[in-house]
Amino acid sequence: MATLMPFSKRYGYIGSFMFASLSIALFDFAVGKVGMWTLITAVAYGILGVGSYAFFKKRAASAKNFVVYGVVGTMLYDAATGLSVGPLFFAQPFMEALVGQVPFTLAHLAGTVVLSLLVSPALYKWVVMNRRLETDVVFSRFLRTKSVS
Repeated sequence: MATLMPFSKRYGYIGSFMFASLSIALFDFAVGKVGMWTLITAVAYGILGVGSYAFFKKRAASAKNFVVYGVVGTMLYDAATGLSVGPLFFAQPFMEALVGQVPFTLAHLAGTVVLSLLVSPALYKWVVMNRRLETDVVFSRFLRTKSVS
């Protein structure tokens, strides 16, 4: 979430959806835990990416706004995924999923707040808005270096 928000401010609906959903899907693939839950969590996170773009479209990329969207987004994501995957795919009773989700979401929210305050503004300033990291600049440097050698 702390990475998604700054990038979504700049890269639009499609870029935000792809960034978010692929981050979940590629993580599941990397750790060898791909399943039906991957589809649910990737789509849910992709939707949060679209929501993030819509939220930041008319708001400043400030620590306060990153925290606000991060908290709301985390609660929505945890509710959608934490209360669906267990009951739907593993026959977990809904009340068990709900009771187990509360401490998880509290810990998730704590991490979201800290990272939204510290990481999101730094990423936005030093990476997202850094012209020297644009692909055309990076590629031109790479090609210029490559042709000299």
